[in-house]
Amino acid sequence: MTASEPVLSQPDDRLWRDGWYRFAAHQPSPNYGPRPSGSCIDLIVLHSISLPPGQYGGDEVQQLFTNQLNWQAHPYFESIRGLTVSSHFFIRRSGELWQFVSCDDRAWHAGVSSYRGRSNCNDDSIGIELEGLEGACFEPAQYATLAAVCASILQHYPVHHLAGHEHIAPGRKGDPGPGFDWLHLQKTLALSSSCLPQGLQD
Repeated sequence: MTASEPVLSQPDDRLWRDGWYRFAAHQPSPNYGPRPSGSCIDLIVLHSISLPPGQYGGDEVQQLFTNQLNWQAHPYFESIRGLTVSSHFFIRRSGELWQFVSCDDRAWHAGVSSYRGRSNCNDDSIGIELEGLEGACFEPAQYATLAAVCASILQHYPVHHLAGHEHIAPGRKGDPGPGFDWLHLQKTLALSSSCLPQGLQD
């Protein structure tokens, strides 16, 4: 299966329940909303995040996405104080997978964005955050988990495109950056090059 082929969303109680993926740890975020009527979930957006930047293994990302982050716990947090964001998924360096918002709903991960001729990418995308630093490399365990969850998403939703935050908000965002191996993900998922971000396509 390739993301260039139409995929109809079908209920599968073995892997999905109301947009929640079975093999993720669930920590519901209050930062979400309904998708606009008639929206088609056809885009996966990859991000990178670490809190504080470059520090891994803590619970700060989960706390940020659930509005529980202690803004006074680190000087960097003052620069993002009051931020209300979320992502559908978060993949730790170990490959551990967390989910915060049902994929049937609209998470707040993209911000001001535009891709494949459409703006407001939150409306029709699924956001996946990789624990990491913008421009740096990611772990084999993260690629393995990412491939597994993307394969399941491709089977369950009509996704035709994969892009980074840098591709949907160029000039404003730069993640996941040059350290992310798009061609490795393409090969693992057997995707058509037309699914990849512009500039990586044949």
